[in-house]
Amino acid sequence: MISWQARAAKRSLGRFIPGPEVPLEQQRASLERLGKLPLPRSAKAEEIQLGGVRCLRLTPTRSLSERHLLYFHGGGYVIGSPEASAGWIQWLAVRANATATLVDYRLAPEHPYPAAIDDCVAALTELQASVDPGNIIVAGDSAGGGAALATLGRMKMNGGPMPAGLLLFSPWTDLIASGDSVTTRASVDPMIDPAWLSTFADYYRGDTPANHEGVSPLFADHSGFPKTLVQVGDDEVLLDDSTRLVERMRSAGVDAEIDIAPDLWHVYQALAPLMPESRAALSKAAEFMQRCTS
Repeated sequence: MISWQARAAKRSLGRFIPGPEVPLEQQRASLERLGKLPLPRSAKAEEIQLGGVRCLRLTPTRSLSERHLLYFHGGGYVIGSPEASAGWIQWLAVRANATATLVDYRLAPEHPYPAAIDDCVAALTELQASVDPGNIIVAGDSAGGGAALATLGRMKMNGGPMPAGLLLFSPWTDLIASGDSVTTRASVDPMIDPAWLSTFADYYRGDTPANHEGVSPLFADHSGFPKTLVQVGDDEVLLDDSTRLVERMRSAGVDAEIDIAPDLWHVYQALAPLMPESRAALSKAAEFMQRCTS
């Protein structure tokens, strides 16, 4: 059974998540309000440029190591920002003893695929010029998880080095929505309306087919990918985006593990200040980061 804090949060989520019928600018503004919350003082935040892309860097104020987290935020490739994710990513970075860089990649529909992936690849390429790839973890939540996979696919195609690990929170990997969970979890998912998936998928892919491996990295060849941890909630429509991904990665020889959290939802880790389940998941993610880079 989940905690009382999680039960309370689950009842409230629908009040704060805009539906697909809400105008895009209003959806963006709703999520950006999260970025106005004050950050804890356990890390210094500063804007930087990485590969010509604006980023937000969070540097822990104590026990700094060479470990580095390169993070791609969620939001369906259409909404979201580094600032909206900074609070819980800082929580993760401090516990992993890592510097975190959150990439402000371009959003659709103004900038359809492959603009976001171009930005993520540019940021990772420049980071690898100054940080040993063996000390880098690439991570992302939701669409950011899909971007992380597509970025490593591009790096592999270009012959670039792989990072030490890949950390994915409820990744959106299949933009054709072919997983059974899109239907079987629709009535229990407190956050995502399946109609939202198709709308944002169309915004993002532009003229690219939805099953293209750069758009839907579930269908890519993952051989040669680094050690991977996927965390996902059992009550989310994107559950099968994670379970099928891990199956395919293991078939390709990747050391991939998955944590499925009963009764929890899409990117539940973002509520780390409120929920013990979120803090426990991020503690495990921090341990994974340390194992990959030790």
